Amino acid sequence: MACSANVDLEALRMKNIAFIKQHRTDDVRTLALQASRYPEVDMPFVLEQIQGWQTARRKLPGWAKEDVLFPPHLAMEQCSSEATARYKCGIVERLISAEERQKGMMADLTGGFGVDFSYMARGFGKAVYVERQERLCAVARHNFDCLGVKNAEVVHGDGIAYLHGLQEKVALLYLDPARRDVHGSKTYAIEDCSPDVAALSDRLIERANLVLIKLSPMLDWHAAVERMKHVCEVHIVSVGGECKELLLVMRQNGGELRLFCANDDAVFACNPSEESGRMPMTNDVKAGLWLYEPNASVMKGGCFGVLAERFKVKGVGRNSHLFVADGPVKGFPGRGFEIVAVSSMNRKDLKEKLGGLEKANVTVRNFPLNVAELRKRLRLKEGGDGYLFATTVGGNHTLIFCKKQG
Repeated sequence: MACSANVDLEALRMKNIAFIKQHRTDDVRTLALQASRYPEVDMPFVLEQIQGWQTARRKLPGWAKEDVLFPPHLAMEQCSSEATARYKCGIVERLISAEERQKGMMADLTGGFGVDFSYMARGFGKAVYVERQERLCAVARHNFDCLGVKNAEVVHGDGIAYLHGLQEKVALLYLDPARRDVHGSKTYAIEDCSPDVAALSDRLIERANLVLIKLSPMLDWHAAVERMKHVCEVHIVSVGGECKELLLVMRQNGGELRLFCANDDAVFACNPSEESGRMPMTNDVKAGLWLYEPNASVMKGGCFGVLAERFKVKGVGRNSHLFVADGPVKGFPGRGFEIVAVSSMNRKDLKEKLGGLEKANVTVRNFPLNVAELRKRLRLKEGGDGYLFATTVGGNHTLIFCKKQG
């Protein structure tokens, strides 16, 4: 579906703009099958633009405009969302003063579609976007102008070669290594991504006051920090309860490592060194208490001892990662539920405690059955206003039925 790099993309867009506007919300697969009906239309290009716009409307609402050009599907799939791009921009604004940004320079060494660059670049005196694919450079030049990113310099070239050619230290370097191998398969390990940022750690910190790196959310952050050098902050970023990005911030003499677990507007931050491994536990789980489930970023961050201490909650089972409190806990980074009933898997107990329950939202943690198996065993349909947590408390398989807080 991709067009040749040397095609005049703006001219192509103008030629096909009426068709794109008319069919912007149509099913792309259906349009592809009808291609022979529109011989005057550059169908590969318009399908790419329609599909890109439909993705942007959900992922990048600020980019879902008529004059924005969209890249091939893979670049759209891999680019940051508007929410995560804004989050990264917040990191940069917190760690680099407005004066330093205004006087200094940033460079994105792995440009791609340019979403992250477009947000971070605005506060800098000079901002350089580097990308190996000529077509993505053409798309970026067009879009940065449309979006009002006036200080952008687009460089068609290799980001690592650009890094090695830097003569002076810049304020910020940003990298989002490609996480696909030569066969197009997804990769997650730092050394399997391109470029290998671990091997470049020293050079990056030599050439920038601050380095920000985006990695796969599948990576274990402890392992990532061990492989890298100079890491001072780790950010686990979730949107709508789903982990989207793992970010590493590097700076020379950055001080003690800090962990940030972000989910939408909620951020739980701590020093991993605070995690002693000791956590208050309880087997006394009963109706009237409140059950708390950490959000996806906190679950991945894993500093549960710090979490329990800070919010005065107690763990339910060492590996369940569920917590209870006597009442509502303000600001807890996750979901809160009022416990209505607690049952064992004993048939009599189930009938007494959960009799009449026909549907529920089911979560399984440290439990021998998966969700589908438990639904079948209990003859439960999905949905409803109730929430059923299946876990292990004091060595006993336990069902905790709740209603959502607020």
